[in-house]
Amino acid sequence: MALFDFASPANWVQSQRGFSVCSICHAWPAQAICTGCIERFAQPLVRCPVCALPGFASACPDCTKHPPAWDQALCAVAYGYPWDACLARLKFKGDSAFAGALAHVMQHAPGVENALDEAHAVLPMPLSPERLRERGFNQALVLARHLSRHKTISDALLRIRHTPTQASLPKAQRLLNLVGTMVVNPRHAAGLHQRRVVLIDDVMTTGSSLQTAALALRQVGVRHITAVVFARTDAPTLVDSDEPMGVGENARHVSHRLGSA
Repeated sequence: MALFDFASPANWVQSQRGFSVCSICHAWPAQAICTGCIERFAQPLVRCPVCALPGFASACPDCTKHPPAWDQALCAVAYGYPWDACLARLKFKGDSAFAGALAHVMQHAPGVENALDEAHAVLPMPLSPERLRERGFNQALVLARHLSRHKTISDALLRIRHTPTQASLPKAQRLLNLVGTMVVNPRHAAGLHQRRVVLIDDVMTTGSSLQTAALALRQVGVRHITAVVFARTDAPTLVDSDEPMGVGENARHVSHRLGSA
């Protein structure tokens, strides 16, 4: 993938607009997101250590009853204002300044630096070739390389089957539809055996996509998996979509349409 993880020169050129005001509070001069807004809107919450659902100091009832294929999940912020619009700027507009800002927030979330230090490899969630052509870059890969460029393996996970948007489907149906969509690249399978990995994504809603990736990693003997996402929805039943939305739209509309499964 050419030009700083963007698929084409056009995507890269589009991403190079500079910032002189904070995109949230409009303070000047500032980066894409100023320090004050990070401190205001990125305060850590008590979260389930397994799925990062807010409000649980220990494993939530669902994780206790049905543990996921990963070992722990960490996230930086609750999904909603102002982070939904910032993610939209990265995900659908290709604004690379937001990648660095969001990765900075992720890196300083509780537990993330330690997870990155202990990991042997950092793996971005893959996009299907169809989605990659449509978007021009993989936002999870861009975030992963900001977090740990030297540990990131861009093609360790492959999405071998494209799935349409599953916005109206419950979690169980999403999981069924995702079966067989992800595999570990045979080139990296032996190197991941008995290793610790960090799995990177932008948003977690139901966790279906992360579960599919984690199951593929377990099949090649990965020993420990930490899922690290930028944002987590407040409830695992919210729907997701890759349809682009206006950056200024209300969070209650956007939150149903941006996250990973």
